[in-house]
Amino acid sequence: MKTISQIIVREWKRIFSIPNFYVVLLIIPPILFLFYGFIYQKQFARELPIAVWDEDASAVSRTLTDMLEQDPNIHIAQTVFSNAEIEKMMKEGAIFGAVHFPKNMESDVKKNHQTNITLYTNGAYLVPAKMIYKGAAQVIIKGGLAVVLQKAEKQGMPSSQANTLVQPIKLNTTTLYNPDFNYQLYLTPGLITVGLQMALIVASVLILNLEFKQHTIDDLLKISKSSSQVVLGKTLAHLCIAWVLFVLVAYVIFPVYDLGKPSTDFNFFIIYTLMALGCIGIGMMLSALSNNLLLVTDIALFFTSPAFVFSGFTFPRWAMPWYDRFYADIMPYTHFLDGFIKLYFMELPLKYSLTEIYKLLIFTCVTFPVAIFLFQKKINRYLKSKTH
Repeated sequence: MKTISQIIVREWKRIFSIPNFYVVLLIIPPILFLFYGFIYQKQFARELPIAVWDEDASAVSRTLTDMLEQDPNIHIAQTVFSNAEIEKMMKEGAIFGAVHFPKNMESDVKKNHQTNITLYTNGAYLVPAKMIYKGAAQVIIKGGLAVVLQKAEKQGMPSSQANTLVQPIKLNTTTLYNPDFNYQLYLTPGLITVGLQMALIVASVLILNLEFKQHTIDDLLKISKSSSQVVLGKTLAHLCIAWVLFVLVAYVIFPVYDLGKPSTDFNFFIIYTLMALGCIGIGMMLSALSNNLLLVTDIALFFTSPAFVFSGFTFPRWAMPWYDRFYADIMPYTHFLDGFIKLYFMELPLKYSLTEIYKLLIFTCVTFPVAIFLFQKKINRYLKSKTH
């Protein structure tokens, strides 16, 4: 324990004195985390600009237009008179969608003829398109039902009977865990945690090979020539820094953006610690594999950069090709995220994420023994070369 303690203290001194470490672990992450929160400070996608093309100019079309304007997702910013104008404004970014009320819409409704209202959305912007569709569809369906209801009541049908006739089956929807579709609540924790994985792995790939690069390996070997002791000591030192980042995220960044969930802190800490160990293990394994700092750093960046995309946070993994799912499975963040959603967003007990915990433990059980084996071979070769 004395030897390991010396290695831990020595590694802490290196972390706080070598720019490769303190910039990646202690300077860049807080700045990035604050910026991630600022991006989604508005929290909701509201008042998305759309255009109205009203060829009917009737009481019904004006009523529907007023109802659209009252929807929080929609803001009627333009009035247009052709399909070409809609396309032009979408290309210019002036609008995200448009609604077309056709000629004779009101008269067709009164004659019990079906009429077609056209909703235009810009599929190049998926989220605004879905929000506009959601808001406009609700308004148009509600407006259509109101017209039918009004006709039935005018014909002498009681209001309760008319309601049942117009809408015999009523759908009630309940959205759990993020009912307001708060983008800050949804995206900021995901971006912050994927940033943590990247910082931990990029820093960890330098832990062992930097000793040879900076010619400090002799000082390290004076403390211990055992790779297991060296790897354990350095791992504990970097795990402590990972815990500092956890405190920063859980007790500073999250509360600043009103994302804190104190009841989840312990479970979050457990699954985060396992992810941190998996990241440090991967980094150490790469660090023990090669002394080429540029090569291992490039590998680490290539490995971690697409983590957010492949993790299933924005697109379900089951819909990805098998090779993409395989790539996702070899990243600690993927399994951390599955557990994080259960423990943080859904606030479930720890037992619900046992599968993810076991998968994260596999990273630790595989990467650290490989790192110890490879680094011991390096130590032996180095010591042998010094005797000749």
